Amino acid sequence: MTSVLIVSKGHAFNHDAFLEMFTDMGGITTTLVEQPAAQIVLQPQHVGAYDCVLFYDMSGIPGVGLTHDGANDTGVPPDAYRKSIEALLQRGTGIVMLNHATVSWPDWPLWRQMSGTSFMLRRGQLDGVDVPGSGYRGGHGPLANATVRLTPAAEHPVLDGLHAGFEITDELYLKTTAFEQHVVPLLRADYDFSMRNFTPPPLAAPAEQAQWQHPPGSNLVVWANSAHASPVIASDLGDGPQAFANPSFRRLLENAFKWASSPHARTWAAKRSSAAGAS
Repeated sequence: MTSVLIVSKGHAFNHDAFLEMFTDMGGITTTLVEQPAAQIVLQPQHVGAYDCVLFYDMSGIPGVGLTHDGANDTGVPPDAYRKSIEALLQRGTGIVMLNHATVSWPDWPLWRQMSGTSFMLRRGQLDGVDVPGSGYRGGHGPLANATVRLTPAAEHPVLDGLHAGFEITDELYLKTTAFEQHVVPLLRADYDFSMRNFTPPPLAAPAEQAQWQHPPGSNLVVWANSAHASPVIASDLGDGPQAFANPSFRRLLENAFKWASSPHARTWAAKRSSAAGAS
């Protein structure tokens, strides 16, 4: 039995549809905890009860009035929470990150190291390069969710039973492509990732939104990554009920939980992170 801790808060979602997604996952048990209580449960003396953590919160966004994350609207994680996440990664706990969770804590380098994403809430520096804010389509924005065909980009246990790909309707992100060299691509979407199909970054200043320009973006929407000893599966997808009800998306998540919790995945993550540190 794989025990999954689900962390939420900070972004609206359909709770019933989201939680129903896990009911038919064989061998998976879930516990939902909201921020800021999650920061207690994620402490080393408590989190050992779980094999995997699914992050589905949107926290640490500075200057927008968030009160649930203990950061006092600064974007700086509380010291105790920072230490808990560092300990989680050193322990090698499996991590899955969905949709808005990948863009949490944009000013915390460790969080971006975990997610691997290139999504930017506004223009800024990424790996020392000035990049534009990222776009989005669907979700809570003015444009409709996109219906796309997902195609596997690799052979991987997370894709077991999904080798033919699948169709899904959900929110998409427009982000730069440089991040792909640092992660393991898993699923690509057959969509035109050009700025004309996306809404400007919502947290950018009005002037930045009005003058927004973005190069053609990555079509990679699901990938594997590692942070210290923890294996990570990150997905841009996972915003709304249409995705939650999709049998193939449910299979993807079930596979992700089981793989990220496995000894094989932890060994892979530790070796990969060690090699990256030596290079």
